[in-house]
Amino acid sequence: MRSFEPPRRILMGPGPSDVSPRVLAALARPTIGHLDPAFQALMEEIKSALAEVMKAPGHACVPLPAPGSAGMEAALQNLLEPGDRAVVAVNGQFGERMAEIAARAGAEVARVDHDWGLPVDPERVGAALKAGKTKLLAFVHAETSTGARSDAGPLCALAHDCGALSIVDCVTSLGGIEVDAEGWGADVIYSGTQKCLSAPPGLSPFAVSAAARAAIDARAAPPRTWLFDMGLLMGYWGGAGGRTYHHTAPINALYGLHEALLALLEEGVAASHARHLRMHEALAAGLEAAGLELLVAPADRLPQLNAVKVPDGVDEAAARGRMLARYNLEIGAGLGPLRGRIWRIGLMGASATPWHVRLCLTALTDALAAQNYPDASRAALAAADAKLGD
Repeated sequence: MRSFEPPRRILMGPGPSDVSPRVLAALARPTIGHLDPAFQALMEEIKSALAEVMKAPGHACVPLPAPGSAGMEAALQNLLEPGDRAVVAVNGQFGERMAEIAARAGAEVARVDHDWGLPVDPERVGAALKAGKTKLLAFVHAETSTGARSDAGPLCALAHDCGALSIVDCVTSLGGIEVDAEGWGADVIYSGTQKCLSAPPGLSPFAVSAAARAAIDARAAPPRTWLFDMGLLMGYWGGAGGRTYHHTAPINALYGLHEALLALLEEGVAASHARHLRMHEALAAGLEAAGLELLVAPADRLPQLNAVKVPDGVDEAAARGRMLARYNLEIGAGLGPLRGRIWRIGLMGASATPWHVRLCLTALTDALAAQNYPDASRAALAAADAKLGD
């Protein structure tokens, strides 16, 4: 057994994204105790920064000690009790996962299914909410499996009008497009560190409203999860009169999140959104110049996750393999019904730069040309450069 030396990869798949050097440096700082006064001061800064970037000043904001799927599990397991009715909008893989976790929590799940690649339809969700007394609505804001964005504000408003709580999956949203917990009226939002925040996977930023906290406190029995029991977690992250030991926090991972949030705030959240959009427009122009199509309609596309249709006759796995072998560049494959039909190209955080856009277009057009697809590298790069303007 030897020390592991990972290959140098360029990460442009659905996540993780490239981790910025300053975050990697923060991860290597000396470990201190999870109840050390200096670490507790860091925790307060993380909470404040999360409230700022999530636009959640009235929510309790903490990072859960596990990846984004833990945020999903924590939200559903804390709010749902056996017999509760949950409306779950499903328009991709992660809506499917929400429905499964809700069922495991013992809820009656009313699915609102959509074709993959479409945003969530408020009219259909509204009808489902009105069909019975409902505890909560759950949906994905930025569906990583398809690259589709749903309009969170109207959906949360529908839930509120029906007396239901709302859970919004923002794993791929945060840092790349607008996330506004207070403006949407969302009761729980959660995200992940490995997407547009450009930190390693392993933490889930989580924001919970006062109404959701009250619903958790009013449960007839404790949540079926212990590690992600919000009552216990908040005793550690925000307990009155001093923190209560709950778990040993992933100390160095939290150093990395702190640095990632600091970098985002230094750039400016709005400036980060504008950068992601500019890179998306350049990539989309290059892809279209190469004769490729995106899965999602322009008005509903995520800038940070681009689902590209695989041309007829092209072996998508072979193309990805060539890009990895020749360029050390990773892009993602399709999931579920889109397996073999799309590539998923991420422009997230530190991976959303002009250099990444140009490299991806170069590598992808080369991989296509190797399978006798017309060589469109010059046209693709020229179209991207026209959008980048630098």
